Amino acid sequence: MGNRPEELARAVRSALEQEHVDVEVVLVGNGVDPVGDRADAAPFDDERVKTLTLPTNLGIPGGRNRGVEASCGDVILFLDDDGWYRSTRLGVHLRDRFSAEPDLGVVSFRVRDPEGGRGERRHVPRLRAGDPERSSPVTTFLGGACAVRRAAFDAGGGLPEDFFYAHEETDLAWQILDAGYRIVYDASAVMFHPAVLPTRHDMFYRYNARNRVWLARRNLPWPLALTYLAVWVGMTLLRERRPSALKPWFKGFAEGWRKPAGPRRPISYRTAWRMTRTGRPPII
Repeated sequence: MGNRPEELARAVRSALEQEHVDVEVVLVGNGVDPVGDRADAAPFDDERVKTLTLPTNLGIPGGRNRGVEASCGDVILFLDDDGWYRSTRLGVHLRDRFSAEPDLGVVSFRVRDPEGGRGERRHVPRLRAGDPERSSPVTTFLGGACAVRRAAFDAGGGLPEDFFYAHEETDLAWQILDAGYRIVYDASAVMFHPAVLPTRHDMFYRYNARNRVWLARRNLPWPLALTYLAVWVGMTLLRERRPSALKPWFKGFAEGWRKPAGPRRPISYRTAWRMTRTGRPPII
């Protein structure tokens, strides 16, 4: 977004410093020139850095899709401008995993708080999230802290751009699983990111609810879709007691039914059973 120049430089450096792998950085400005007058300054002057300036803000999935289209690597990593990699061996670790496991579609990273805090529960993409140092198979991934096999990204159809923000990774994850790939949470693959709450965004509750409805309408057989949405209505009523949160949430929930969700591609019941055996049935 062009509003964190120092953090952006740190993020780009951490990608370029990966050892013993070929690295290409596609720097996407969502409605802005992300570099401005610093194009001739390090690290942006590195020949491995390509800058892509979008005329308008397409949202998180739209910006990431444009970046993928402009890249040519076999493994795609998404990194927000306020995150960075501290290890220079992350690239080698990921290359070796994807090479050795041809059915591995996505690696979701462990997100660490640079201040030394324990981290946020939502950064561990499974129901039993109490131990962030435990790796495991999962059914979704963190969009800003992940590595995706390009073939799996293509098989899943890319990120749903109409979502703009929230749940776009889960939409892609379910399609990647349905294509026969695996998703893992790898605690040894680490990305550093300051601890921030998603509720800082004004549209959080509205988009969270709207996109849950779209997620179900697009991806689940109808019996599972209706169960999934009923469960989330109940969970939201239990978790959020404030009218300031419930009002935009239910507004978004109604919007999700009223507006088109995009093409419907329901996953198979076999995939739903795989997800259940992994530990997260697609009803929660």
